[in-house]
Formats: sequence, structure tokens, C-alpha cells
Amino acid sequence: MRIGLISDTHGLLRPEALAALAGVEEIIHAGDIGAPEILERLRSLAPVHAVRGNNDRGPWGHGLPERLVLQRGAFRVQVLHDVKSLTVEAADAGCQVIVCGHSHRPAITRRGGALLVNPGSAGPRRFKLPVTIGYLSLTADSASAQIRHLL
Repeated sequence: MRIGLISDTHGLLRPEALAALAGVEEIIHAGDIGAPEILERLRSLAPVHAVRGNNDRGPWGHGLPERLVLQRGAFRVQVLHDVKSLTVEAADAGCQVIVCGHSHRPAITRRGGALLVNPGSAGPRRFKLPVTIGYLSLTADSASAQIRHLL
């Protein structure tokens, strides 16, 4: 299973991001979406799971959960906006993968035995940080991630 990862669009869904996400089985948006239209456009590509970021205000944003736990085969995937709000290590909660955003810094690391993926920011460029998305690949017995630079 190949899952597209996107975060921190802040109301800007670049054509490069849409093209890079074409063909994924589903999309996870890790918050700071910026507008409900972003989710609608992403849903034209694949089913979308999204969490609320600190900038997702208003009725549409308050309707989004602060975190999600998704079961994908043998893997539990925890999705939240800011990894600093993770109060229990994901591995202790039975999660093997954590997807987060907020920092605008793409990263693939390990935390508490779980694969931690921040796809970076696909929206407006912040400082000199890259514009990126990510992919999560799940097989029967392994989880891996990749960052893709858009600009």
C-alpha cells in the first residue's frame, strides 16, 4: 500500500503536489490545511484522512480531529499535527508509524521504536525550507517512507 503524506499546505495546494500524489491509494494530511477546498481537491485523487493543525480555525477546522489512529494491515498509524503533543510513545500505544507536520521540516526518523515521518510543507515556502510531500509504503511486514522535493 502506498499512502501519500502532505502537511502544512496553509491554503495552497500546488499543482506539483497534486501530480506527485496521483496514483496513491490514500492521502494523509497532517494539519495546517488552510481551507476545506484543499481537502476536496485531494479527495479527487484518493480517500483523505486529515487532522487539525494549529492554524485550522473556524467551523470546518474544528470538525477535524486533533489526532487519528489508522489500522493499515499489521500497522497502526498515528497522525497528529505537532509531534510535541505526543504524550505517550507511539510504540507504547501499539503504533508502529507516526505521521506529523507543523515544523515544515521534512524528516524520517525513529521515535520509541516507531517510524516517525514529517512530510514537511507543501504550501507556501517558509524561510529557505524545501517544499515537499512524502510517501508511506506498507507491505505485509515492513513500513518505509520517502520524502519528495517538489520545488
